[in-house]
Amino acid sequence: MKDKRILYVSSEVVPYLPETEISSMSFETPRMVNQQGGQIRIFMPRYGNINERRHQLHEVIRLSGINLVINDLDMPLIIKVASIPKERIQVYFIDNDEYFKRKATLTDEEGNLFPDNDERAIFFAKGVIETVKKLNWSPDIIHVHGWLASLLPLYLKQFYMDEPLFNESKIVTSVYSQSFSDTLNKDMINKIKFDNINESAITALDKPTYTNLMKVAIDNSDALIVGSEEIPSELESYLESCKKPVLGFQEKEEFSEAYTNFYNESVLN
Repeated sequence: MKDKRILYVSSEVVPYLPETEISSMSFETPRMVNQQGGQIRIFMPRYGNINERRHQLHEVIRLSGINLVINDLDMPLIIKVASIPKERIQVYFIDNDEYFKRKATLTDEEGNLFPDNDERAIFFAKGVIETVKKLNWSPDIIHVHGWLASLLPLYLKQFYMDEPLFNESKIVTSVYSQSFSDTLNKDMINKIKFDNINESAITALDKPTYTNLMKVAIDNSDALIVGSEEIPSELESYLESCKKPVLGFQEKEEFSEAYTNFYNESVLN
């Protein structure tokens, strides 16, 4: 992967959040590419339960300061950055007081999904893309992890389809086991339609379940990776019929060669 540019967009990354399948692979995969001489950037949300002092986050003024329109509201975008110790890997954090200041990630103390998770996902997708535009950094591959990041393929292929920076970028989405069993805000589809995204691309989001969110991500990706040993059977079938390169599940201890070959042979070729 020497000199290849790979953008990692994830809902969670170790060491900033506890270790899970998603947060672990969102660290291990970029570390692998970094060790192979690739150029990487990682983006994640700056949740309020991330300790800024301990992890030495600081705002990047030249990247902050723009407003993103979410459902007809102007929401200020704040960009923070930190480095993963010993790895020489920079992580960019998408922040906004309205969406990410609360001291939790995706659910409240009772385990209920936050009612604005749909808007947070839209804000995260747009925030990542606008920041990469400001960096003027054209990735060869964009690898997406976690459902909060799952709107990124849709926005790249639909809302930003005329953005030349991403003309050659290939989108890979990792599909993990079911992360929530409820549905997101039922008005989600209208908030996405507000961005003039074609309704035919998001009909599945009439019912914004985890499975339907991932179906939209699969539809707008160039290649897929099964990130968990078990994923919902409906998504298994969807992947089998998607006519796109799909890499089956790989154990964390031995994923490196398979991911490298998949990037080189199935995604970039």
